[in-house]
Amino acid sequence: MLYGLFNDINPLPQGEPGARRKTKEAVVITRYTLPRMAAIWEPQSKFDHWLQIEILAAEALAEMGEVPAEAVARIKEKASYDLARIDEIEKVTRHDVVAFLSAVAERVGEDSRYIHLGLTSSDLLDTTLALQLRDAGQIILEDLDRLLSALKAKAHQYRDTAMIGRTHGIHAEATTFGLKMASWFAEMGRNRERMRQAREDISYGKLSGAVGTFANLSPRVEEYVCRRLGLKPDPVSTQVISRDRHAQYLSVLALTASSLERFATEIRHLQRTEVLEAEEPFAKGQKGSSAMPHKRNPVTAEQICGLARVLRGNAAASLENVPLWHERDISHSSVERIVMPDSTLLIDYMLVKFADLVEGMLVYPERMKKNLGLTRGLIYSEQVLLKLARSCSSREEAYRLVQRNAMRSWESGEDFLGLLLADAEVRERLSEEEIRECFDLAGHLRNVKAIFSRLGL
Repeated sequence: MLYGLFNDINPLPQGEPGARRKTKEAVVITRYTLPRMAAIWEPQSKFDHWLQIEILAAEALAEMGEVPAEAVARIKEKASYDLARIDEIEKVTRHDVVAFLSAVAERVGEDSRYIHLGLTSSDLLDTTLALQLRDAGQIILEDLDRLLSALKAKAHQYRDTAMIGRTHGIHAEATTFGLKMASWFAEMGRNRERMRQAREDISYGKLSGAVGTFANLSPRVEEYVCRRLGLKPDPVSTQVISRDRHAQYLSVLALTASSLERFATEIRHLQRTEVLEAEEPFAKGQKGSSAMPHKRNPVTAEQICGLARVLRGNAAASLENVPLWHERDISHSSVERIVMPDSTLLIDYMLVKFADLVEGMLVYPERMKKNLGLTRGLIYSEQVLLKLARSCSSREEAYRLVQRNAMRSWESGEDFLGLLLADAEVRERLSEEEIRECFDLAGHLRNVKAIFSRLGL
């Protein structure tokens, strides 16, 4: 459950949607939140969907001649509800849909007998959940678009800004900061496509009645309602829509969060004092530590890393919801009342925060240049190896010669280029010019433009 997580984005005045509410869905938000996403999960939003579905079903039945048209007109005029009254009734019925229907019936009167004809509770619940996840997915796609735009801009800005590439955390060979951003851009592009597909696959409703056989309701009603809602009818449902759709959706959110964690972990390393090649923005008046005034900590990146764990856990819970008993049980229901709102709120928050981070990120090309030289030229060892291998009897011999000088440079602190130039065995095979050519940074990075072209950047 979310208690006060979103305390630094879009403050809302007390009493507005999203303000310090507590619902039976176990979503608890402070008055500081992301209002568009929060509004999707408000109780009123849910009940509004329920009422809309019931009215549309009655309309469909009227068109089929099974319900008096004048009764549907009166229902549309009178149908409404009071949140407090629903809660009051539910304390007795212990059934949320029955409580809702009773509260509506009190306002509609005698014509309420034409409401919920042939429907079961899951017809409301699952169709509404599809609408909520569809709408949440649209916000998430917009968040992804903003982040992709920020990453694209940074990739172009730093395309040719050389920095050290690291494997196992150890200096490997040169890359560019723009290429790192391009990698993030490509990965988030894949996540966007996954989200688009997941949103499409979740946009299915059902009004097929108990155990999904349409025993007391024509499939034409389902088709009518779903069409009016912008959903597709689930081709075959039991009493519920199969939970593989929902598990896919939450798995995409978890995968997106894991990508964000990968990027945030990189920033956390780059911001380390002894590295300091880039850091997240530090606002005026911001404090890094209660005890140490000098601290500038990667708090946003660390927060994203932590929240990714929650989303992966929620995805695991959604996978556990897939194997329900027979045509349905309700073991999934209590889980979804938590993981669906929380997961969409979390990924919305994480994407907004990371886009803020990328847009305001501080990058230090001079520090990158300095760090490139920390190993005194060892980062060009592969270039020397490849050139030397052409004139040695075997690659193993060339590797021996290069590694011998590389290890001496590691241990003594001597310059790698100078050691190679002074090595008689190396000089027997390579001229000074050939050796120096191996230490050409621009040549090493000559294909970065081609990579950008492949990405369409």
